[in-house]
Amino acid sequence: MAKVKKVVITAYGDESVLAVVEAELAGPAAGEVQAGVEFSVVCGSDVSMRRGTYPFQKKPPLTPGYSVVGRVLVNGSGSAKFAVGERVACLSKYDGQAERINLLEKYLVRVPEGVDGGEAAALVLDWVTAYEMLRGSAKVRAGQKIFVHALAGGVGGALLRLGKLMGAEVYGTASAKKHEELRALGAVPFDYSNKDWIGAMQRLGGVDAVFDPMGYESFDESYSILKKGGVLVGYGVNLPQWTKTPARPVVPTVLKLYARNVAFWTGKRTTFFGVLRSAKYFSPDLEQLLAWLKDGKISVPVKARFTLDEIREAHREYERGAGVGSIVIEVGR
Repeated sequence: MAKVKKVVITAYGDESVLAVVEAELAGPAAGEVQAGVEFSVVCGSDVSMRRGTYPFQKKPPLTPGYSVVGRVLVNGSGSAKFAVGERVACLSKYDGQAERINLLEKYLVRVPEGVDGGEAAALVLDWVTAYEMLRGSAKVRAGQKIFVHALAGGVGGALLRLGKLMGAEVYGTASAKKHEELRALGAVPFDYSNKDWIGAMQRLGGVDAVFDPMGYESFDESYSILKKGGVLVGYGVNLPQWTKTPARPVVPTVLKLYARNVAFWTGKRTTFFGVLRSAKYFSPDLEQLLAWLKDGKISVPVKARFTLDEIREAHREYERGAGVGSIVIEVGR
């Protein structure tokens, strides 16, 4: 047993329900590895869990932390792939905002030495999500037009950068104060607070793919700007969270999205994406992104860094929505 400091969501609510406590952690079970956590992130999933709106989540008390980067401390029985001291990354979903974590060895990916650990932690969820939607769900090719909601967010920013890397023309929504920075990255941004983007995209003849994390009415609007042969990729139902309105059931929303495919004569397609660490391509995709990060082919913007003890401020920073990039938690160096 080891004593560890960790974040706990004690109940559903605002930032005040977050606590930092000391608890005991058992050694790794068979097939597991115990890692000393260096970095985690605060993402939309963590915030939704705090509010109690994340689909099929655990009930409080729970420790959030959807992704981690750390070093192997102890190998459990049957685990020998990684040496003690090696740096690894994992899509943990829970328990990442703690000094130590037990993880199944089969879900660990080696992190190259020399890369920024905070940037690597951001790759695990946001960038793998973006990469797999672009390459798998939408099969984006050079010269195509794509539309990205929340261009300045973690996943949205990754979609922008990877989309440009693939040769796509990138359009999307963001707050007006972020437009100059987004234009410098090669995007064509529209103000999210109005619907001017709908007419503008329709006048351009529509887009080949839309990436929409909001759900509900937003899915209908996104569908309206698709060209024939285009695809709408939903990957969240965050509109109530962002507009501070009551949460609505997830399943009917996703079913409504898929029901659009009945109108096959439009040539348009819809799908919903959720990242899975057990998926065939998850580990290879994360390895590819880590290699690109090491080689300088991609850069991962981090807009703020906090310690475990500053977890409430980290959540407030997420709620403010200022800046461009990910929010990193520095757990231990």
